[in-house]
Amino acid sequence: MKSGLLRKLAGPGLIFTGAAIGTSHLVQSTRAGALFSLALVIVIVLANVLKYPAYRFGIDFAHARGRSLLTGYRELGVWALVLFLLLVAPLVPIIWAAISAATAGIVTVLIGPVAPVPVLAALILVAAVCLLLIGGYRLLDRVNAVLLAFLVIATLLTTAMVLPRVEWGTLVDFSWTREAAALLFIVALAGFMPNPMDVAVPLSLWKVEADRQLPGGVRPTLSEARKSFFWPYVLTAFMAVCFCIMGAGVMHPQGITPLADAPGFAAQVVNLYREALGPGAAALAAISALSVMLTTVIAGIDAYARTFAASRAIFAGRDDISYTRPEYAGFTLLFLAIALTVVFTLLSDLTTFLDVVTSASFVIAPLIALLNHLVVTRCEMPEDARPSQLARWHNGLGITVMTALAVTYFVLI
Repeated sequence: MKSGLLRKLAGPGLIFTGAAIGTSHLVQSTRAGALFSLALVIVIVLANVLKYPAYRFGIDFAHARGRSLLTGYRELGVWALVLFLLLVAPLVPIIWAAISAATAGIVTVLIGPVAPVPVLAALILVAAVCLLLIGGYRLLDRVNAVLLAFLVIATLLTTAMVLPRVEWGTLVDFSWTREAAALLFIVALAGFMPNPMDVAVPLSLWKVEADRQLPGGVRPTLSEARKSFFWPYVLTAFMAVCFCIMGAGVMHPQGITPLADAPGFAAQVVNLYREALGPGAAALAAISALSVMLTTVIAGIDAYARTFAASRAIFAGRDDISYTRPEYAGFTLLFLAIALTVVFTLLSDLTTFLDVVTSASFVIAPLIALLNHLVVTRCEMPEDARPSQLARWHNGLGITVMTALAVTYFVLI
């Protein structure tokens, strides 16, 4: 298969990765390393492993039916689609506000405090919305691929440089299991690790869109479709571990506590690169960090605008892929208006704000994973596209563990 075609097949998976390597990696994984050294690497790995099948089911359904998981929810019953939208809708503007604030913090580090963080975050949101309304999926796919490659190279180089500073014995330190604060942080860490669980829906929409843009007559096999998501997913998990290692190698030995404000934390992250590679490379790495956060903002906006536009099409009696540009633009602008309100009212403490958002995302994750499981086991699909018994057990284990953690979270708060 030609490299260009492989690139198009991998597009949805790479967009998923670009959306993931943002707040979950740059902020939460780095904080995990700073606060607990390598003790939470096992949590990061398990979160990625346990959540994988629920995401992959979105690829499976989209490949088999040419429709998104939203169609599957509707076939389960209106209740399933309504439940999904009710769970996700309140979080959308808050997520947009959080990722734009983190991006604004990096901008402040790069060019100085030219404007307050809320103002910069608002400008970033507006700019990203304009780009998406002009360029659509093609722009999202192309921009993501370039910026993602840039950050991966810089991060791998930095991780290699800090390895000698890491306290490897902390890998088997489980003292955090006796700390309520640590358990609460784990829920926050797992919430966006590697992405919110609801991103399985836009992933299926990106898959459908990518398939529609393949050359005429080209039809990837189910195995190719799964591999085109699996390897970007492995990269996503590996990068999360890298950011944890950076926090563990530079911030933890010095007892550096992550700052709560966006510019302060962004400056600390940039210093990870500076201490490992020197000032020149730190500037390049800071630009890389900005690049990946911009990608996260763009992908995050597209994900939810596309999801709600497709949902409206279903409620109107149409296919999920028949939503119009005005419908897409309408939901984009609606969530933008609410997100701007959040930006100017709730962002004084970025890390606490992120913990609340990511924890809320984790609490609803088991329900969404269950919905995805029901879609690929009960809705109309070719038998060879249905998950194996092992994949069903895998997802069942993930649902069980996430449910147990969610219950623990409510007991501890």
